Amino acid sequence: MQHPNDIERTQRVRIGLTGLAFVFLLVMLGTAVSRSGSDPAVGQSQATSLANDAEPEEPLAQIGVAPGQSTTNDSGDQAPAP
Repeated sequence: MQHPNDIERTQRVRIGLTGLAFVFLLVMLGTAVSRSGSDPAVGQSQATSLANDAEPEEPLAQIGVAPGQSTTNDSGDQAPAP
Protein backbone atom coordinates (compact mmCIF):
# COMPACT_ATOMS: atom_id res chain seq x y z
CA MET A 1 0.00 0.00 0.00
CA GLN A 2 1.27 3.45 -0.92
CA HIS A 3 1.68 6.23 1.55
CA PRO A 4 -0.88 9.10 1.17
CA ASN A 5 1.93 11.59 0.47
CA ASP A 6 3.14 9.42 -2.42
CA ILE A 7 -0.34 9.44 -3.96
CA GLU A 8 -0.58 13.24 -3.66
CA ARG A 9 2.90 13.65 -5.13
CA THR A 10 2.03 11.37 -8.06
CA GLN A 11 -1.17 13.33 -8.73
CA ARG A 12 0.71 16.64 -8.63
CA VAL A 13 3.32 15.38 -11.06
CA ARG A 14 0.63 14.05 -13.40
CA ILE A 15 -1.28 17.36 -13.28
CA GLY A 16 1.93 19.33 -13.86
CA LEU A 17 2.93 17.24 -16.88
CA THR A 18 -0.59 17.50 -18.29
CA GLY A 19 -0.42 21.27 -17.90
CA LEU A 20 2.95 21.44 -19.64
CA ALA A 21 1.65 19.33 -22.51
CA PHE A 22 -1.40 21.61 -22.82
CA VAL A 23 0.76 24.75 -22.92
CA PHE A 24 3.07 23.14 -25.50
CA LEU A 25 0.13 22.27 -27.75
CA LEU A 26 -1.33 25.75 -27.30
CA VAL A 27 1.95 27.38 -28.35
CA MET A 28 2.27 25.07 -31.38
CA LEU A 29 -1.29 25.87 -32.42
CA GLY A 30 -0.63 29.60 -32.07
CA THR A 31 2.50 29.32 -34.17
CA ALA A 32 0.66 27.42 -36.91
CA VAL A 33 -2.14 29.98 -36.98
CA SER A 34 0.23 32.96 -37.08
CA ARG A 35 2.27 31.45 -39.94
CA SER A 36 -0.80 30.58 -42.00
CA GLY A 37 -2.05 34.16 -41.75
CA SER A 38 1.13 35.72 -43.12
CA ASP A 39 1.05 38.01 -46.14
CA PRO A 40 1.41 36.06 -49.44
CA ALA A 41 3.42 38.95 -50.91
CA VAL A 42 6.20 38.13 -48.46
CA GLY A 43 6.40 34.59 -49.84
CA GLN A 44 6.66 35.94 -53.39
CA SER A 45 9.50 38.29 -52.49
CA GLN A 46 11.36 35.40 -50.87
CA ALA A 47 10.87 33.28 -53.98
CA THR A 48 12.21 36.13 -56.14
CA SER A 49 15.27 36.56 -53.94
CA LEU A 50 15.93 32.82 -54.04
CA ALA A 51 15.73 32.86 -57.84
CA ASN A 52 18.24 35.72 -57.94
CA ASP A 53 20.59 33.81 -55.65
CA ALA A 54 20.48 30.68 -57.83
CA GLU A 55 24.05 31.35 -58.95
CA PRO A 56 26.20 31.00 -55.82
CA GLU A 57 28.86 33.55 -55.21
CA GLU A 58 32.40 32.35 -54.69
CA PRO A 59 33.77 33.99 -51.52
CA LEU A 60 37.35 33.13 -52.43
CA ALA A 61 36.98 34.68 -55.89
CA GLN A 62 35.56 37.85 -54.34
CA ILE A 63 38.76 38.40 -52.35
CA GLY A 64 40.99 37.47 -55.29
CA VAL A 65 41.97 33.97 -54.23
CA ALA A 66 41.13 31.02 -56.44
CA PRO A 67 41.34 27.32 -55.61
CA GLY A 68 44.34 25.60 -57.19
CA GLN A 69 46.28 28.83 -57.45
CA SER A 70 49.90 28.46 -58.48
CA THR A 71 52.53 28.60 -55.73
CA THR A 72 54.96 30.58 -57.91
CA ASN A 73 55.18 34.35 -57.78
CA ASP A 74 55.70 36.75 -60.70
CA SER A 75 59.48 36.29 -60.81
CA GLY A 76 59.15 32.51 -61.25
CA ASP A 77 60.46 31.69 -57.78
CA GLN A 78 58.42 29.43 -55.62
CA ALA A 79 56.55 31.12 -52.82
CA PRO A 80 57.40 29.89 -49.33
CA ALA A 81 55.08 27.24 -48.03
CA PRO A 82 52.81 28.40 -45.22
